[in-house]
Amino acid sequence: MRILKRIFMTCAAFCVAAPVFAATTIKVVEGGEGSGPMTLTLDQSTIKAGDTTFLVHNDAMTEEHEMVLVKLKSADQMISINKSKNRVDENALHSMGEVAELKPGADGQLKVKLVPGSYVLLCNIKGHYGAGMHAMLTVTK
Repeated sequence: MRILKRIFMTCAAFCVAAPVFAATTIKVVEGGEGSGPMTLTLDQSTIKAGDTTFLVHNDAMTEEHEMVLVKLKSADQMISINKSKNRVDENALHSMGEVAELKPGADGQLKVKLVPGSYVLLCNIKGHYGAGMHAMLTVTK
């Protein structure tokens, strides 16, 4: 019994002393109506690498939006647009996941593990990226 008590106390001390690494949460707000300007804003544009949760809210009144997370090769990587579809060519990019088909007023989330580098978050519904619906994210060590 004494040995079990020592094991329990050692484990309890270690568990209390062990650091807890919380995931980073980024709030993303999407907005824009019809043929007007479109917005995609982040509450922080630089975070540390690790588990990350994107909480996405579509603030539009009538427009559906989505959020696609893309890992870029470099911060200045050009994003190619398929002109006939008026959308980003997702096949040419490294998509890390998305929150798709957010109805007006709806919320969604995406959980990923990010490594250091440059990322872009974008809405790839026809015409939205070209109307300004994208934001950069920098991930550091």
